[in-house]
Amino acid sequence: MAAERLQKLIAQAGVCSRRRAEELLRDGRVTVNGQRAQLGDKADPNSDAISLDGQPLGASAEPMVLLLNKPAGVLSSCFDPEGRPIVLDLLPPELARGQGLHPVGRLDFESRGALLLSNDGALTLQLTHPRYAHSKTYRVWVQGQPSQRVLDQWARGVSLDGLPSQPVQVRSLSSEQGRTLLELVMGEGKNRQIRRTAELLGHHVLDLQRIAIGPIHLGALPEGRWRRINDQEWE
Repeated sequence: MAAERLQKLIAQAGVCSRRRAEELLRDGRVTVNGQRAQLGDKADPNSDAISLDGQPLGASAEPMVLLLNKPAGVLSSCFDPEGRPIVLDLLPPELARGQGLHPVGRLDFESRGALLLSNDGALTLQLTHPRYAHSKTYRVWVQGQPSQRVLDQWARGVSLDGLPSQPVQVRSLSSEQGRTLLELVMGEGKNRQIRRTAELLGHHVLDLQRIAIGPIHLGALPEGRWRRINDQEWE
C-alpha cells in the first residue's frame, strides 16, 4: 500500500473526521515509528507504526452512512470547545466514538432536519463538492407574506457578500397568522444562505427544516432520531 496522508488514515480508522484528525496532528498527539508527526506527513499502515496518544491506530472502519433528523440547538460538528450539544451526542456510544462518523455538509445551529453522517471520505466529497450539485429541499416559515415579485427575485438567485447565487426553486405552500410556509430546492449551500437571503428580502426566518438531501427524505423519522440509509439510497 502506498503512503497516504495521516489525517486520511486516522479518519479511515474510524477515530474522527479528517478535520479533527488535522487538529490532532497539530496538537502533536500522533506519532509514526515513535517520531511525532506533523500535518502533511504521510505513512504506510502496512509498514509504519502509527499511534494516537501512544495507542496503535486500528484498522479502517466499515463504510457507513446515517440519516439524522437534527433538532434545533444541536451543532453539526464532532467537537465543540464551548461544550454545546453536538450531533454525535444523538448516537449510541458504539457509533458516536470509534467509527469516524462526521457530518456531511452543514445545517446551522438553529436549523433542524435532514443531516447525513458518514465515515466515507470519498462519499463525503461527492455530497459536498459544488461540482456534483446535489439538491437539498427545505421547508421554511418566514414572517409576513412574500409577494410574487419577491419570490421571483429569490428564484433568480440573490447575491450574498458581493457574489452571485445560483437559481433556486421556491414556492409558497400556505400562509397563516402573519407567516408563510415556503418550499425551497437548492443546489448550493452557502453559509446561512436561506436565512441571509430571507432577511435581505424583508422576511425573517421563523423556522427552517431540511426535509431531503437529493432523493433521501426524512419521511416519518422523528426529530432527534437516526437510521442507516438503505442499499438503494447508498447507490
